[in-house]
Amino acid sequence: MEVVVCIKQVVDLKQVRIKRDTREPVLEGLPLVLSDIDKNALEEAVRLKERLGEVKITALSLGTGKLRETIKEALAIGADEAILVTDPALQGGGPSITARALAAAVGKLGHVDLVLLGEGSADNYTGQVGPRLAELLGLPQVTFVKQMDVAGGTLRATRSLEDGLEVVEAPLPALVTVVAEINEPRLPTLPQILRAGRKPIQEWSAADLGLIPGPPAVTQQSNLAPQQERKNVIFTGDVDQAVGKLVDALIREGVWP
Repeated sequence: MEVVVCIKQVVDLKQVRIKRDTREPVLEGLPLVLSDIDKNALEEAVRLKERLGEVKITALSLGTGKLRETIKEALAIGADEAILVTDPALQGGGPSITARALAAAVGKLGHVDLVLLGEGSADNYTGQVGPRLAELLGLPQVTFVKQMDVAGGTLRATRSLEDGLEVVEAPLPALVTVVAEINEPRLPTLPQILRAGRKPIQEWSAADLGLIPGPPAVTQQSNLAPQQERKNVIFTGDVDQAVGKLVDALIREGVWP
């Protein structure tokens, strides 16, 4: 069984700082990590391999040359090989370009039984890449999956929806996007980390995939932190009186009790 897990490389969001004057995020120089929910997708692929046995897992990612180091975490967690699409012409093109590049890479790999990825990336979280990729590959898609299994060439999955759960079945090959609640990604052991360096990594360009990059269908207009207005009310004097004034103010604002 051939499983492809699409994984995005993102900046470490825990280290993002905001410029006070422009409200723009400072992204330059930040360490790069694997998107959290894509790691859930990878973990689910590894668990599938542990249950079924004969499963080959390919980690597929579009990004910069720095991917070669970042993707080693995916190999340590359990991917058997990695395919990196690192052509600068494909960078920053938005979900449409990303989906086209991933679809071309999956096509170049040949027969694939299952494509897995997170419901959205940790940075932009558009949620578009999975559905776009399924459409380009002509695969049935099952989104927002919180539980899944494969048996007899059929995928059975439980979808997490706003108003409840939905159990669906789809024939393989298929594409699945998972939610974070599906599992808890494992931490690789030291031997797994060491073995990851010996697993095969291939890098492909747009030319290797037969792609002619075009303009993105979606462009980013703004990426600013929300603006917060503060009233800067200061209560002075006796502590008991100040606390009473504070409580009165909170009641007037409708936030207490």
